[in-house]
Amino acid sequence: MTPPPSNDAPDATGLTDRAQALASQLIRNFDGAPMEHLVREPLYDGQFARLAAGTVARKLGASIDVLAPGKCGCPYHCHHAQEEMFVLLEGSGTLRVAGESLPIRAGDVIFIPAGPDYPHQIINTSSAALKYLSISTRESPEIVEYPDSGKYLATAQGRDGTAFDVVQRAAPSLDYWDGEP
Repeated sequence: MTPPPSNDAPDATGLTDRAQALASQLIRNFDGAPMEHLVREPLYDGQFARLAAGTVARKLGASIDVLAPGKCGCPYHCHHAQEEMFVLLEGSGTLRVAGESLPIRAGDVIFIPAGPDYPHQIINTSSAALKYLSISTRESPEIVEYPDSGKYLATAQGRDGTAFDVVQRAAPSLDYWDGEP
């Protein structure tokens, strides 16, 4: 995406048309982002806003996440392609990672590399909301494993925005030529 052409006349905010267009492509404020609410009782209850959507970001993803007390944001999982970073903004909880439970609190920055050695899950083990910024590389294709349920997700994004997503349980593999003429 190329920067928009310049218009030297500032608007009421003091920004030119070009500056407004640049700001809409480059800047997001998570305090004003519309939140989506995901609930799947009894373990999952969180709100999140995807921040990179509509920006010029191609390889970075970001979201703001808020977990209700006693809840998780997603199942225990590991990524085979993407790295993640979490910046805890408010509250405290537990990072379940590589079979261990680690205490986490506001101000902590968590780094999770790609690969099967660091399956992870953030759990709000406190009595107040847990708010954090999630940042990740957006690698495609990607394989995500879910050790608790024995599932995996295979996903890929096309350049035109189409997605290929398959969630399956690990099972004996088919022969490469199965079903082929």
